[in-house]
Amino acid sequence: MNSFKELPDISSLRREYTKGQLNRQDLPENPLILFENWLIKACASSLPDPTAMTLATVDENGKPYQRTVLLKHYDINGLVFYTNLNSRKVFHLNKNPNVSLHFLWHFFDRQLMILGRIEKLPILETIGYFSKRPRESQISAWVSKQSSHIKSREILEKKFIELKNKFKNCEVPLPSFWGGFRVKIETMEFWQGGKHRLHDRFVYQLKNKVWEINRLAP
Repeated sequence: MNSFKELPDISSLRREYTKGQLNRQDLPENPLILFENWLIKACASSLPDPTAMTLATVDENGKPYQRTVLLKHYDINGLVFYTNLNSRKVFHLNKNPNVSLHFLWHFFDRQLMILGRIEKLPILETIGYFSKRPRESQISAWVSKQSSHIKSREILEKKFIELKNKFKNCEVPLPSFWGGFRVKIETMEFWQGGKHRLHDRFVYQLKNKVWEINRLAP
């Protein structure tokens, strides 16, 4: 017996993408300028989690995994996020530093895919960010043995209260198993939705320290 609820015909769900265009003559030579323009607009629009990005890694057998992380900094050197160093994603990164990032800003009919290689952040840079986190987030970094099996949520909550009391009269120190990573960008592909599925796609590829720009068929 089919136990799934009856759904509408999802094959017919669609809409037109009419919120913008990308033209070659308008593209900056450095893709980070376009990325910054898109990110600023997403942040200013009150979209939920405008800095959310899907991080794709592969395990030792080439099996892909994806999860959402938050962008915490960017500059000419790359894009930065933080995580538990004992997590599944970091185990993958230690084996294969090649990653893909993906931003999706539905409200503007925009997507951005990034390919690059990971490098671990210096400890001082990580400390600088960790010290600015909300205190509860600092404590939570100590609580979770990310990606490990746990029996119940109550275990997490009990550990949180225990550590909250432990650090009550002092600053929360940086856990040795928590840190940051920078994605060194090699490719950036910008997607702007278009009418009749004739989307605008442009790919920037870094070759000999120069960005090569090409339009892709949608």
